[in-house]
Order: sequence, then structure tokens, then C-alpha cells
Amino acid sequence: MASRLGKDTERFRPVRLRERRAVLLGALALGGVGALGAAGCTRVASASGERGGDLLDRLRAQGVVRLGIAGEVPFGFIDRDGRLTGEAPELARVIFKRLGVERVQPVPTEFGSLIPGLNSQQFDVVAAGMYVNPERCRQVIFADPDYQMKDSFIVRKGNPEGLRSYRDVVEKKARFATGAGYAEIQYAVEAGYRESDVLIVPDQVAGLNAVEAGRVDVFAGTALTVREVVRKSRKAEATEPFAPLVKGERHVDGGAFAFRPVETRLRDAFNTELRELKRTGELLRILRPFGFTAAEMTDLTAKELCGG
Repeated sequence: MASRLGKDTERFRPVRLRERRAVLLGALALGGVGALGAAGCTRVASASGERGGDLLDRLRAQGVVRLGIAGEVPFGFIDRDGRLTGEAPELARVIFKRLGVERVQPVPTEFGSLIPGLNSQQFDVVAAGMYVNPERCRQVIFADPDYQMKDSFIVRKGNPEGLRSYRDVVEKKARFATGAGYAEIQYAVEAGYRESDVLIVPDQVAGLNAVEAGRVDVFAGTALTVREVVRKSRKAEATEPFAPLVKGERHVDGGAFAFRPVETRLRDAFNTELRELKRTGELLRILRPFGFTAAEMTDLTAKELCGG
């Protein structure tokens, strides 16, 4: 599984909501190309969709692409020095530069607001390591996954409840938490957990705090984020990564960039560059500083994960 991050975890601390808003207001104050003036537009002209969208041409002319991020280590966040980083933003820098777009600009938001924000044109692309699943595929279009990932739990030291799967959570009537908009909600529900009983918290840090404080028995998240967040905890630990069951079969998730449905031309151009990075091994080099290893590289396609 993924190795631990080889960087100072304090530097990797995601900004909190108030700080995210400050960054967003700063972007507005700059008033430069690619600022959020388009946020009020809620529809894209239908003519653009007929030829695959014109966003790629506009981004090349502007020289900047706005990335929707959710402040989640290691996928996309603002570090303590105010720098945009994470596996998705760093990959975006490389691919969009190849596509003729020189700069990336962060637009921080909550994870559950990423798809609504994308479709209301608050930003141009979701760069947050978002899992591809059929429900999301009905709202946006995805590039092919740039990584694959299993799940893991945050539990108290020694895992006193013996929680190693969603079925364990149900059978032992454990108090369960996960993040807002996380795929782990549905995995727990599929195992038989009542959705109304799921405690929704903002992120993995809040999940760790809930476990350490005894408010819940378990927090579910991606194996990589869970493993990183418990690294310095004296009260909690991460379980071994596992593949959740979906319709009775083991399921491995894939994370990808998301685009507005009409922007197929941009999505296809992005996929072309992504495939080349996979072929040469450059993708792993970009993602490795964030804890990804060869085990997280994947040939999964968005079509497979979208269910057809």
C-alpha cells in the first residue's frame, strides 16, 4: 500500500473553512483573468456542446484554469505557505501546460459542493481526487482515473471493536462516521447501515478527532488519507486497506478529474495527455511525493466505473 508521505505533515495541513474563504476572497480581489466573475452563470450555451465545448480554447486564451479543490490531503489543498498542492493540482499543472494553459488557480470549497460548483461555473474542472461512480457520472463527465484506492478505517488503538469491514460495522452496531459527500456513505449503507445513523463530518481530521474523543467508534475514508492522518495520533490507528463490497463483489475505486458534461473536447484532450504520462511512468513520479506507489497506478477507465 502507499508509503507514508515524505514531507513535513504540518506543511501538508489543509486550510480550514475560514482560511479557504480567505483564499477565495483573495482570488476575487485579484480580479485577473480566470477570476470568479463567471460564477453567476448557471448554463453553458448549447451550441458549445454540439462541438464538444469551447472551454479548452478559452483556457488557452486566458492562460489559466480554475481548479475546484476540497482541502483534502493528499488530493488537493492549500499548504501552510499558501501554495496550491496535492496529487491532483500537481498533475493538473503538468497536463494543462501540455495543453497550452500555463497557470492553475485554486477555488477552495467543501467536497459536497464540488459538483454543484463545477456545473454552476464557479471553476473549470474538479481537481480533488474525486471517485468515479454512476451517480456522479450522471452529473459530470470524468477523465479516466489517475489512481486507484482501497478504503481504511480510523479506529481506537488496538481496534477494540475488531472493525475491519463495513459488515463488521453493521454487525457490531458501531457508531460510524465519514466525510460529507464521501463514497464511503453508500458502502456502509450497502452493508446494511442506516444512512440516517451515519455521522457526517467535514474531513478526515474531524473524523480522527471524533474517534479520539469517543464520539464514534470508526471513521471511514481512503486508505491513503486515513493512514496519513493517524500517523502522529496516540489514541487512534488505521486498519489494513480493504476493498468494499458493491452488489456482493469487491470494488476498488478510481479517482479522476471531473468536467462539465458539454466539455467533451477538453476531457478527451486531458485523457490523451494522461495516457501518455501513464505510458512513460511520469504519472507515478508526479504522484509519488504524496504517498502513491505503483500499487495505486491503474488502467481503470471512467466508462467502467460509470457502469457501462
